[in-house]
Amino acid sequence: MSTIYHHRGRVAALSRSRASDDPEFIAAKTDLVAANIADYLIRTLAAAPPLTDEQRTRLAELLRPVRRSGGAR
Repeated sequence: MSTIYHHRGRVAALSRSRASDDPEFIAAKTDLVAANIADYLIRTLAAAPPLTDEQRTRLAELLRPVRRSGGAR
């Protein structure tokens, strides 16, 4: 959770002095979103029963789609 606070603070600090299209500000917001997703995944997986290999593979593909015949998903 402290990672989220770090990223939230960085976004807040940059929002005071940067335009909304500033690359560093955009990167900070993206990092905050990724930290929130990671925190959610950690909490959810900790509360869930163990996943099968097939379930883990399917979830991993959501984060890194693989190409299949006929184009990308």
